[in-house]
Amino acid sequence: MSKSKVLLIYTGGTIGMMQDAKTGQLKPFDFKQLTDQIPELNKFDVTLSAISFANPIDSSDMQPSVWIEIAKMIGKNYDKVDGFVVLHGSDTMSFTASALSFMLENLNKPVILTGSQLPIGMIRTDGKENLITAIEIAAAKQKGKPIVSEVCIYFEYQLYRGNRTHKFNAEHFQAFQSANYPVLAEAGVHLKYTQSALKKGNGKKLKVHTSLDSNIAILKIFPGITQNVMEAILNAQNVKAIILETFGSGNASTQKWFIDALKKAIDKGVLILNVTQCNAGKVEQGKYATSAAFKKIGVIGSSDITSEAAVAKLMFVLGTTSNKKEIEKLLKSDLRGEMTV
Repeated sequence: MSKSKVLLIYTGGTIGMMQDAKTGQLKPFDFKQLTDQIPELNKFDVTLSAISFANPIDSSDMQPSVWIEIAKMIGKNYDKVDGFVVLHGSDTMSFTASALSFMLENLNKPVILTGSQLPIGMIRTDGKENLITAIEIAAAKQKGKPIVSEVCIYFEYQLYRGNRTHKFNAEHFQAFQSANYPVLAEAGVHLKYTQSALKKGNGKKLKVHTSLDSNIAILKIFPGITQNVMEAILNAQNVKAIILETFGSGNASTQKWFIDALKKAIDKGVLILNVTQCNAGKVEQGKYATSAAFKKIGVIGSSDITSEAAVAKLMFVLGTTSNKKEIEKLLKSDLRGEMTV
């Protein structure tokens, strides 16, 4: 049996940083010397190759243009390898994982994003384990087929569906949560996969989507939000869609000016997507009187999607079609396992 081939794509982030012996400053290290830094990789029965962005970026500078670049790299190398590991800063990893899940239609191979809270050159780094296990997952097969066939995040012994994640902790090694969907695998003495939670490949040819529309906004409501603030965001120039982050199961103020402001924006053609501020749970418009008005004016309920996945999905859908009915249909549909319908 031939070795699995895994391609590492280094975009930037803490995991790829090394401490300069002279200055003590952190700088990206050369991935050609990867096995010198992590000799454990030599024990893998895997053929590794690596490509790095010419100018690695901090994940705080992540942009849709970079998502397109990553997606194109995966598309270009898709038939050459068995799996991919994308090394990425943790701050916006959930956004990137979500975006790639929509951009890579008919994905039948693993794309595993990972990173670390401490640079890989530091003694207590979490990066080595994250990278080693991410590679193992990207190479894993069962009866000749990949065990994982979707975009995932691997971090601190847990494998998550990428578009179900949220970074909730900047201090602990366990930085991510997937509150509304089961963990796909846990790494202990053995790698244990939750087979029932894994997305099944469909055998179709990969289609890489590279058209994204970022003319969207997030409006997070809070007690005391003013009409001026609401209208400033709802009427922002060129904004086509707004993620309305509401309380609990999709609830918000029932004040007339609040509902009227939303209705006016919807009547002008702005899409309003209702997403809960809670990390766990889902939007159920009409469950309480405080969300019943949303249904009447045309606010779109988004079930249990995360804000990160909602951002990526809106950019993808708006870049895919300009037909309003089709857009609404796609937003209400589960496209890549990102929401429960």
